[in-house]
Amino acid sequence: MPTHTRIRMFNTKETYPNQALDNDLCQAVRAGNTVYVRGQVGTDFNGNLVGLGDPGAQAKQAMSNVKQLLEEAGSDLNHIVKTTTYITDPRFREPVYREVGDWLRGVFPISTGLVVSGLAQPEWLMEIDVIAVIPDKEEA
Repeated sequence: MPTHTRIRMFNTKETYPNQALDNDLCQAVRAGNTVYVRGQVGTDFNGNLVGLGDPGAQAKQAMSNVKQLLEEAGSDLNHIVKTTTYITDPRFREPVYREVGDWLRGVFPISTGLVVSGLAQPEWLMEIDVIAVIPDKEEA
């Protein structure tokens, strides 16, 4: 019996056609009452980039993806316990964190933020991954 559920499995051959990759991954994993969400960027689940050159718009799409994945796993934004946010330029901190903060108002997760030299695609200006819990029925 599996101890976890993989959500939105994919192969990197389709998601990174410009790179010679062949890895089996998924967007989220539910393990017990914990949900681990893969780094989300400004690309929707059809592979369309939203917000070319606009870190705030990319953050909005990334958070929309996070919301959808958590709901598919049986959780929601209110149950996020940790975020890790990556930006490719320190000037992107304000627009990205404002957008993420709007989505997580009143949640109070722990958070790590990093400025990195680049992400997997040059158009990506930010990325966020999260860990959330699935509450017991009484807590929901």
